[in-house]
Amino acid sequence: MTIIPVIISGGAGTRLWPASREAFPKPLLKLADGESLLQKTFRRATLFRGVGEVVVVTNRETYFLTRDECQAVNPDQIPLGFVLEPVGRNTTGAIATAASWVRTHHGSDAIMLVLPADHLIDDLDRFQLAVEAAAEAATQGRIVTFGIRPTAPETGYGYIQFEHDGGAAATVHPVVRFVEKPKREVAEALVAGGAHLWNSGMFCFTAGSILEELEALAPELLAACEQSVSAGSISTNNGCRSLELHAGHFKEVQDISIDYAVMEKSKRVSVVPSDMGWSDVGSWNSLSELVVPDALGNRIQGDAMLHDVTNCYIKSDARVIGAVGIDNLIIVDTPDALLVANRECTQDVKHIVGQLKTKGHESYKIHRTAHRPWGTYTILEEGERFKIKRIVVKPGAQLSLQMHHHRSEHWIVVCGSAEVVNGEQAIALQPNQSTYIPAGHKHRLINPGVIDLVLIEVQCGEYLGEDDIVRFEDSYGRA
Repeated sequence: MTIIPVIISGGAGTRLWPASREAFPKPLLKLADGESLLQKTFRRATLFRGVGEVVVVTNRETYFLTRDECQAVNPDQIPLGFVLEPVGRNTTGAIATAASWVRTHHGSDAIMLVLPADHLIDDLDRFQLAVEAAAEAATQGRIVTFGIRPTAPETGYGYIQFEHDGGAAATVHPVVRFVEKPKREVAEALVAGGAHLWNSGMFCFTAGSILEELEALAPELLAACEQSVSAGSISTNNGCRSLELHAGHFKEVQDISIDYAVMEKSKRVSVVPSDMGWSDVGSWNSLSELVVPDALGNRIQGDAMLHDVTNCYIKSDARVIGAVGIDNLIIVDTPDALLVANRECTQDVKHIVGQLKTKGHESYKIHRTAHRPWGTYTILEEGERFKIKRIVVKPGAQLSLQMHHHRSEHWIVVCGSAEVVNGEQAIALQPNQSTYIPAGHKHRLINPGVIDLVLIEVQCGEYLGEDDIVRFEDSYGRA
């Protein structure tokens, strides 16, 4: 039995802003133990024998960071494949393109275990039992979803009604219907009845079965997905295969969830009920529950000084936070944004992100520290006609050979060694040495050493946007 885990890693990160951004989505957030949600998902996806490949569907812009996260927790060198979306098109587009990839490389009978990258599961033994039951049903042509036995009348989850026969745990049951996120009184009745489960958003089926259902229930969507796959480009980088979907065809894919497109219509859907300690970590309220509270119910990550504070979650990346006389608040501080919210309103953080996006404020999309395939840059200060960055280049990595129309740059090496292409010159720089790059000069930065290269970059010019880059050559396929 060949199992191919398919990890769906995307989203705009609106409910966990300001820690999560469009260019640094929720699956990449680090938890208290130092592992990201994506890494935890990868670990449990590879618990099973016969895993032929792990396929990750993610946005093209987050590919290199996503790849690095997976490789860091892949000591057994399980093959990695990436399906890279040019734009987000919800779970149906992601699953359809992944199924096409799996069928091509592993056959129609390969079992796909579809896992969102931003969930937590505490009981891995029960998770494994549920997957084994689902995989067996998948070999018989069933489209299987995983239902979580509810512990409270949650209004933020969808529900699954199933044919409840009192059987053993981790057995497969036919699905009666799906219920949208209910109002409080409806949720209380569903939980009390015992025949409804939380909809986890995890699935198991063969590649052939899900493609058959998509052909029957969403043929136009499937056709656009398959065109985007066949017209896409496959490459191998750092030992990983990646498929970059064709942007023109993929933009034609309908933006719809797999629940709406297939699950609510198919006659082949079954569910495995489980008590696996599942959480979708969907808000700051749920994320705060992962931190042990003090005697007054406060949960603290970072440096905070409290006086007369109760039932608060306070997270600081760097600065000290002082709090006096407050109750039931969420406070999240990052270098460029601060969130203060009532615990009861954390689902509404997305409205702040919407306002930022409407106004064109870049904090909806990127952090002050931005990740690139070669390393990171951090904006230290900026003003009219200038910007100062701290740039870190990983050992052996290099920036693209590029040019800027509207700005000049001054590079000062702080740590490590640098090889610089500056116009017609090739320069070697050591700490406390620098070079000036006028606007219009082709240039490139290389770290030839075995430690990080750290430098300060001072930009000056009439326009300092990140889109003022003309790439001529690039090791990461961005030229």
